[in-house]
Amino acid sequence: MTERTFVMVKPDGVQRGLIGDVVSRLERKGLKMVGGKFMQIDEDLAHEHYGEHEGKPFFDGLVEFITSGPVFAMVWEGDDATRQVRRLMGATDAQEAAPGTIRGDYGNDLGHNIIHGSDHEDEGANEREIDLFFDEEELVDWDLSTADWVYE
Repeated sequence: MTERTFVMVKPDGVQRGLIGDVVSRLERKGLKMVGGKFMQIDEDLAHEHYGEHEGKPFFDGLVEFITSGPVFAMVWEGDDATRQVRRLMGATDAQEAAPGTIRGDYGNDLGHNIIHGSDHEDEGANEREIDLFFDEEELVDWDLSTADWVYE
């Protein structure tokens, strides 16, 4: 099933120069970027983005971190894109992430784990996060010429 999913290189990934590597890994997997932008998240957007965690002890730290520097927000498309991205990202706690995953290769701990991706188990998360970060006209429908070589 072709779907769109939201992905973001967090401030630690941006500061460490990992945007290109993250994009490259997703492209090599056969996914197609349909939107991307370099941006600074303000507190209002951070509160909306992490709204389900409001009231939890770690909420303020999440907001402080995600607003501490620029991020690279993206929308990717492909068959079962959300699940594919989650596998490439690795476990949320970078110390538990398998080698070869983005977090396993570059993350150092739970808080500095390089990347965010929509959760495939949270129905509607993709659409909600995409709508928070992108207007419809910022997303580009295009044909990936290698798609026949990626999917049956």
